[in-house]
Amino acid sequence: MSAHGVDLGHPVVVTAARPGSAMARINRAMALLNKTIVVVCSIALIAASVILSYSVAARYFFNAATYWQDEAAVFLLVAATFLSTAFVQAGRGHIGIEALTGYLSKRGNAIRVLIVDATSLLFCCFFSWKSWTLFHEAWVDGQVSGSTWAPPLWIPYSMMALGMTLLTLQIALQLAAAMDGWRSK
Repeated sequence: MSAHGVDLGHPVVVTAARPGSAMARINRAMALLNKTIVVVCSIALIAASVILSYSVAARYFFNAATYWQDEAAVFLLVAATFLSTAFVQAGRGHIGIEALTGYLSKRGNAIRVLIVDATSLLFCCFFSWKSWTLFHEAWVDGQVSGSTWAPPLWIPYSMMALGMTLLTLQIALQLAAAMDGWRSK
């Protein structure tokens, strides 16, 4: 359970749509994609833990330097963090300022959520676009990290770009459902 009472294992579907509609099919596909990505992200977190634990053990017991483990763990953590954002958004699990919730009417809260979603969508669109430009530059220029291992930077940038794009799509779906709800009232 999150602080907002949302079970993060089973996100609340807040983008209800008419059964059989295109929006309903998109929502189902997004929910399936989110669940699949969360499994992959969980495996990435476990892998990062194993890599860092191996590094500590190798240094302590064998006095062996491992020069790749920190970046490998960071790449896995970046992937897990960014790719799981749409899943968290699907359950409205991101940090929200709810100080006004108790003071606003039901309609006022619905308007507040709509404004927050629209603002978030604009920000995430911009962040997605910038992430894809970073990925493109890293890919085209062959950028690598400054470490001895020197892995290509397109790897974390692609995870960041994909994660932000999925988050943008999730917010857009929620905003479309909210707008549809307003139209049908």
